Amino acid sequence: MGQGMVRVYSGEGHGKSATALGRAIQTASMGGDVVIINFLKGNQNDAFFKRLEPEIKIFRFEKSEEEFSQLSEERKQEEIQNIRNGLNFAKKVLTTGECSLLILDEVLGLIDNGILEVEDLRHILEVKSDDVDIILTGIKLNDEVCQLADEVFQIEALNYKIF
Repeated sequence: MGQGMVRVYSGEGHGKSATALGRAIQTASMGGDVVIINFLKGNQNDAFFKRLEPEIKIFRFEKSEEEFSQLSEERKQEEIQNIRNGLNFAKKVLTTGECSLLILDEVLGLIDNGILEVEDLRHILEVKSDDVDIILTGIKLNDEVCQLADEVFQIEALNYKIF
């Protein structure tokens, strides 16, 4: 990873979070500390991820076990406050320099769901120091988000058979 880079992994298929986790393992193996904040995904593999601590710390502020898209409107409103707490935590992590890599997993989905504005994301990213890398993941990408990034990766599955 380059020093102080913002990278975006986006695309319709699988592999964005796995790619980010690979970067996390790489960073941790080189002595760096990693913070991952998951959004919108529900409770996935928390027990496994806890074994990666203390080098890789994974946080999830949402209380529901289900994915955000499956919640009732009332429960979505409750979770939006929890999500905002997670975003405030991300800003604190960047302000205090607690890690060398911060991954905001599915943060682009927050923009797509109207929970986060691109300008709010910009304000979070502005507080990072030059020696912290950030990875943003999500399905949908827009030009405004691309302008925040140093590198943008579009991950897609190619469907073909080898005989």
